[in-house]
Amino acid sequence: MKFNQFVIIGLGRFGSSLGRELINLGYEVLGVDRDEEKVQELSNILTHAVVADATEEEVLRSVGARNFDCGVVAIGDDIQASILATILLKELGVKKVVAKAVSDLHGRVLERMGVDRIIYPERDMGVRVAHQLVSPNLLDYIELSKNYTIAELAVPNCWSGKSLEDVNPRGRFGCSIVAINKPKGMIIAPMAEDVLAQDDVMVVIGTNDQIEQFQQSITGA
Repeated sequence: MKFNQFVIIGLGRFGSSLGRELINLGYEVLGVDRDEEKVQELSNILTHAVVADATEEEVLRSVGARNFDCGVVAIGDDIQASILATILLKELGVKKVVAKAVSDLHGRVLERMGVDRIIYPERDMGVRVAHQLVSPNLLDYIELSKNYTIAELAVPNCWSGKSLEDVNPRGRFGCSIVAINKPKGMIIAPMAEDVLAQDDVMVVIGTNDQIEQFQQSITGA
């Protein structure tokens, strides 16, 4: 399902950053926050921004929250407000509800409420930065599930000029290079004969163990 309209409740650092990026990607965004200063700051950036208390059902009804494809609860400093806003979005029938969690306990509560996706910005960023620090060739790291990861890895100098068939990540490690980001553009679903270059970035998907083994082979290459 493609989502075109988002309502973001809470315009702090996470909510405002999310809203700005969704606007840049061409989507419609309604921002809701009790802080007039935060709303004013984004009033000329988001599609709409309103000063309102999202823990009040009538308020969410009045701003038309039920008509949005996806609701994001980005409240971080008030867990009670986060939970109340999440409950109301679910009760109003918003198609997909995503919520920010500030702790594992907060996340477990949101999970029991049937939230479609729970985001842990600080924890997830910490994990990504840790992987980047210990793996020089690792440019980005996203955990798709408990077992699967997608990673962006820089091509080591000694692999420049080699084809994917030569590198053979699937045969050697079980993971797959699903794209190659070259300076001139992205190659999606590359073929075995596609050749790697020094400035290329490989987009690799596999289990956590497969990705780790592949990273180690690059580091030692």
